[in-house]
Amino acid sequence: MARTIVNATLFILTVALLSLNWILRSDPADRNFEFLPDMVESVPYDSFAANPNFKDGSTLRMPVAGTVIRGYPPLHYAATEVDAKRAGRELVSPAVTRKEALGRGAAVYANFCETCHGPEGKGDGRTAQRGVPAPPSLLAPNALALRDGQMFHILTHGQANMASYASQIERDDRWRVIAYVRILQEAAKSKGAGG
Repeated sequence: MARTIVNATLFILTVALLSLNWILRSDPADRNFEFLPDMVESVPYDSFAANPNFKDGSTLRMPVAGTVIRGYPPLHYAATEVDAKRAGRELVSPAVTRKEALGRGAAVYANFCETCHGPEGKGDGRTAQRGVPAPPSLLAPNALALRDGQMFHILTHGQANMASYASQIERDDRWRVIAYVRILQEAAKSKGAGG
């Protein structure tokens, strides 16, 4: 009996509150009363909002000239053949284990390089099979003579028909791809020596 009275009271109270809410609201499409408006109205300025605190009126600030992103030291090489050779002399590949090269390096090669250079680096990728001029083979003598730093420069700035991959491939992954290409080159040498 007591339980029925409690349930009936709760039901009547709920109906009364809903009715009161409906009566007091002039337009049901209006938003409810906000108890914590700070959750809706941001205290700081939005990135692209006008800001009266700066002379140019912009909230988004440019970094100070010479700012270096943590973990990304600048590369002072232009997209020229002279700088590619200089990069070959100056840039040294960090220690990349064979496991990293066969794991991450192979995966990045498959995603970005295999399309043109082919699975074994012969320059017979899918794009070449569909009429795009074939890239040079990574197994050719001139590719074998490239230093790691020069290959890094090519991946970073591009060369001839190859575009820059600096925005698609992280710096460490470029070194892993180079290590994987070296593994492909070693495998081709051993096949050539055995055959």
